[in-house]
Amino acid sequence: MYKEYFGLEEMPFSIAPDPRYLYMSEQHREALAHLLYGFNSDGGFVLLTGEIGTGKTTVCRCLLERIPENSAIAFIINPKLTVEELLATICDEFGVHYPEGNKSIKIFIDLINSYLFEAHAKGQKAILIIDEAQNLSADVLEQLRLLTNLETNQVKLLQIILLGQPELRDKVSRPELSQLSQRIIARFHLGPLSRKDMASYVRHRLTVAGVKEQLFSDSAVNRLYGLSGGVPRLINVLCDRALLGAFAHGKNRVTSSVLKRASREVSGKPGMAFYLKKGYLWTAVFAIVAVLGVVFAAAYYSRKQSAEIVSPPAAGLRQETAPNISPSVTRDEKDVSASGPVPENALRPGRLTSEQSKITAFQSLFREWDLKYDPQKFTSACDYAQTQGLRCYYQRGNLRSLIILNHPAVLRLIDGKGLEFYVTLTDIKGDNAGVVIGDTSASVPLKDIEALWLGDYILVWRSPSEYQGEIKPGAKSALAPWLDRQLSLIQNVPYRGGDNMSYDEELAERVREFQASSGFIPDGIVGPQTIIRLNASDGSNAPRLAKEETKRKE
Repeated sequence: MYKEYFGLEEMPFSIAPDPRYLYMSEQHREALAHLLYGFNSDGGFVLLTGEIGTGKTTVCRCLLERIPENSAIAFIINPKLTVEELLATICDEFGVHYPEGNKSIKIFIDLINSYLFEAHAKGQKAILIIDEAQNLSADVLEQLRLLTNLETNQVKLLQIILLGQPELRDKVSRPELSQLSQRIIARFHLGPLSRKDMASYVRHRLTVAGVKEQLFSDSAVNRLYGLSGGVPRLINVLCDRALLGAFAHGKNRVTSSVLKRASREVSGKPGMAFYLKKGYLWTAVFAIVAVLGVVFAAAYYSRKQSAEIVSPPAAGLRQETAPNISPSVTRDEKDVSASGPVPENALRPGRLTSEQSKITAFQSLFREWDLKYDPQKFTSACDYAQTQGLRCYYQRGNLRSLIILNHPAVLRLIDGKGLEFYVTLTDIKGDNAGVVIGDTSASVPLKDIEALWLGDYILVWRSPSEYQGEIKPGAKSALAPWLDRQLSLIQNVPYRGGDNMSYDEELAERVREFQASSGFIPDGIVGPQTIIRLNASDGSNAPRLAKEETKRKE
């Protein structure tokens, strides 16, 4: 209704757990890191708890976009089940057929065990995710513990992730569940956002939805924190209603009074402010949920292959070339540097517009490769890259992702008023980074970059001439001899040689070893990230973020 009025491409405050809208606060990064760690471990339980609406399900969905595509995933959204119903639901989710009307626990477990062994033989990792796990009974939790006994001589066959409210922590701490508690290999508790994170959260969601301007006044943002307590779901509900109210009254932005009126409409008198002043924050939460009838559950999550990198929040998709990443210039083409408060460092693009800062950033990026990019001849930086034997790689990740890839990159930053600009990240030393903004080079603290960066980056990389797209173990590919040569240099093992090599299991195992040592998910799938890291590890003259590493190898 208000989408067109404010120039939005999407509804920014939907409560659906879309990972594109996930704002990675420090604690959300840690939560995702714990889930990734648990996924890459040899089995056991991973526990993610948090109050209602703090983002547990969204973080979990973000995890699912970062695990191998061939993973076997069972997702249970209604955990109020008997042991027999639980096992039947697990079979249904994994696609395991069982005799109609079966009530035998042994038959269910035998079938699940057979399925897990088959999945393991195919190189698949099986993961069971249970949402609202605080509703699991003690006997069902005990049966889940017994399922983690299904194992080979080396690894357990089933990884279990439990998502739930704080009561889940108390439940698994009971003496009768001590054996289950001992098998929890990673646990994390999500709390509400801080005031600072909440403001960034609102700005982030508006930016993803296509609006650069700040649609909420400073006073409205301050009031929003008092009304929501920093709970993301409450923030979404209030912001959605407030934008509707601003639209209805013909206002260009949400003011404090509009937000206050929206709060009354959402919660009903005496209003959320009353409950919050009385200390009944979660009473307000339940009031909102009851009024709106919000009972959201994602039955199946996207199983897109995402990051190879095992780091919070993990890097992203194995894309070979970048989509067009040239976002439209801000509607009023304001001077980005005059757009509001930014950290007190060199992250200021002078009097460049968004588009101008993007062009200069790419020019700086290509200078790192000893190339000269002329935007008058090539309107697309990635088209120019192809003429030089390079490929573009566009992704969303974090600084850890870039450190692992070890290549300079163009970062898209958002200032305090939602206006975008671009800088080139050229090197990282300790807690500081070398950046180029326009024609100016500077050293800035990494934390100042993170304060303005939503994770979007683009780098260029050189692929072998034999590379035609990602390859999986067992495939016939002309890239296999190249992989063998690169790994022989890095791992100091004999070169097998031969132009007719296939990507066999022996070579795949060496790739997995390299991926694991580099911080990737060791799935043996060779895509851009694996090749980029191979190039950054073999002593080649490609530019690197870690300049000291280059010097050592020279």
